Amino acid sequence: MEIRLHNLRFRARHGCLPQERVVGGDYSVSLLFEVNVDDAATAHDDLRGTVDYAAVYEVVKREMEKPSNLLEHVAARIGKGILRDFSRVASVEVTVKKCAPPIPGIDCDGISVTLRDYREG
Repeated sequence: MEIRLHNLRFRARHGCLPQERVVGGDYSVSLLFEVNVDDAATAHDDLRGTVDYAAVYEVVKREMEKPSNLLEHVAARIGKGILRDFSRVASVEVTVKKCAPPIPGIDCDGISVTLRDYREG
């Protein structure tokens, strides 16, 4: 089964410029993960048969709180954290978006990176 979390919003301090670490900026994170869901979830309405979205959010929040120079690094940490913490997740796609990049003259809705990661084995 595919599960999506759309546009989780954060204030974070990612970026290569010194002011990005001081002032911070607005970010969003979207996730798509393939989950090995079983009958506990689909037939018996039991959370133990799937992935707890609140627990996934906590992984994303933890990683967004750690400043990084690159969005690529943030996305990789989130992906690895989800695969590490949730054995039911077979693959994850993580999109991290910087909503207002500090690029002189740019007019855009943000800049994002998307990472896909898979459980080995």
